[in-house]
Amino acid sequence: MKARDVMVSPVITVKPHSSVKEVAKLLLDNHISAVPVVDDDVYLVGIISEGDLLHRAEAGTERRRSWWLEAFTGDETLAAEFIKAHARKVADVMTSDVITASPDAPLHDIATLLEMKMIKRVPIVENGRVVGIVSRANLIQAVATGHKEVDVPLSDMTIRDKLLANLKGQRWAHTSLLNVTVKDGVVSLWGVTNSGQERRAIRITAESIPGVRAINDNMLLRPTVAGI
Repeated sequence: MKARDVMVSPVITVKPHSSVKEVAKLLLDNHISAVPVVDDDVYLVGIISEGDLLHRAEAGTERRRSWWLEAFTGDETLAAEFIKAHARKVADVMTSDVITASPDAPLHDIATLLEMKMIKRVPIVENGRVVGIVSRANLIQAVATGHKEVDVPLSDMTIRDKLLANLKGQRWAHTSLLNVTVKDGVVSLWGVTNSGQERRAIRITAESIPGVRAINDNMLLRPTVAGI
């Protein structure tokens, strides 16, 4: 699946000249945590989120430091915090350096992006214009509603061949230490694994093959040798 398959579109957006109060109300009314900021031609210029509104003078939540800690805080940082707390326009509060993705970006790339950048959503941009947005929630929804194509049960021999072929494509799988037998869709796994995680991953690989009805896990964990 790609970003275009799960993205929310059309996207709720705001303009740089919108007020911070308007944005706060928009987030609450629509049960969302952020909105892209676009110009009059719908080109992305920034994003504003709940995090940008946490430390506001109206709520009495602006940052407060002890006098000695403030003395060690740079003037530029203090000025930036004052702007975040008191600015009235979106342009002064928004994040301008926005992480984006294209509509054709695979979902696994989107998931990696959200994880590595520690963000909750990514605007989907095409030719500079916002066409959608994908959040962590959208990826969870894809997991909850996703389904495979109709599974066609495979023969025992095909199941065995497919399992071994899948495992040989994985660096962590040591197939030379593994034997597989299949009878009436029941997969029996024999051999030695180097770790509990490898053993678990082999079982999960077998479970994902159409036609597999059950798994008999007879694999053993390779013993560790003291001092080595």
